[in-house]
Amino acid sequence: MLLKSNLRIAIVHDWFVTVGGGEYVVEVLLACFPQADLFTLVDFYPDHLRSVLNKHKVLTSFIQKLPFAKTKHRTYLPLMPLAIEQFDLSAYDIIISSSAALSKGVITGPDQLHICYIHSPMRYAWDLQHQYLRQSFAKKSLGKLIAIFILHYMRIWDLRTVPSVDFFIANSKFIARRVYKLYRRESSVINPPVDIDFFKLQTNKSDYFVTAQRLVPYKRVDLIVNAFNQMPDLKLIVIGNGPDLEKIKKMANSNISFLGFVERPQLLEKLQNAKAFIMAAEEDFGILPVEAQACGTPVIAYGKGGAIETVIHGKTGVLFDDQTEASLIQAVKFFNEHLSAFDPSFIRVHAEKFSRQSFELSISDFVNTKYLDFKNKITTAHIEKH
Repeated sequence: MLLKSNLRIAIVHDWFVTVGGGEYVVEVLLACFPQADLFTLVDFYPDHLRSVLNKHKVLTSFIQKLPFAKTKHRTYLPLMPLAIEQFDLSAYDIIISSSAALSKGVITGPDQLHICYIHSPMRYAWDLQHQYLRQSFAKKSLGKLIAIFILHYMRIWDLRTVPSVDFFIANSKFIARRVYKLYRRESSVINPPVDIDFFKLQTNKSDYFVTAQRLVPYKRVDLIVNAFNQMPDLKLIVIGNGPDLEKIKKMANSNISFLGFVERPQLLEKLQNAKAFIMAAEEDFGILPVEAQACGTPVIAYGKGGAIETVIHGKTGVLFDDQTEASLIQAVKFFNEHLSAFDPSFIRVHAEKFSRQSFELSISDFVNTKYLDFKNKITTAHIEKH
């Protein structure tokens, strides 16, 4: 809790459409700052998850009322900078933006503290632009040309909004490096919360591997499936929906099964009983691998991004060097040959470092400290002026 409970706080999140790590961060932020109002570009959160949001005033942008916004909100990307700037936050003392794209671009005044918890700078506009264009468009198309111009505009806007942020909090050291590379701003690092209490330890494992991802190109589930196609004696379960689902299903052999979207109890059961969790993407942090480790389940992950901060190679999992099928196959073989080295109880203890309680303490202390410093500087400047 803040030192003064009557402080006016706004929390700004890009959008509420699907359930993910960013949305869980907001849920915990709302628990830390119960007096906060919530601002978001669009809110189409599933009804069964709305109980947390319904306790707070939720304000959406004009994009909420545009045609097909519920299913095609990303097509309105060129309008989103304008939309995020229309939020009137002038009545608030503290603004906390939860940003993976646009929310850090809200307009704030000199007497307002703006703290940005950044999940990542806009991936598809910056270092992942070429991958996004390559996987989303044909080599030569009008759509690709339009996308290039839109992303160029988004980069200009993104840089323009950086000075309005007083302090950045990155969700990992990897993202802190990305923030400095793009914005030339230092970040504090507070890892996102993981629901350790829900993902309980299970020491007895079954004989299957599991991956749980949104089936979009950069998650590289196609790489995982192709690798297990070449290991027909090993079982793989794929959890998740997304635009690549049917394409990936068609390439899979009989040792690979697809469950689609599953509710949390079924996800828990699959993670608890899996021999190992597989991840081939370069994740900003990666909450699912930590959830798997909370269950005592080792992780086999591509050794870049957040994975190198959450997986201890040879103790809580295996990190593979190259984002290729051959490298993943080699990692799986190494894992099977050294299976006794991965102690579920040790893996669980390691995961507990990323608990919700740890996040709540760190984020509350950060906001308290920075707000007091911020107000003291304003008071000092006022006294010196007079």
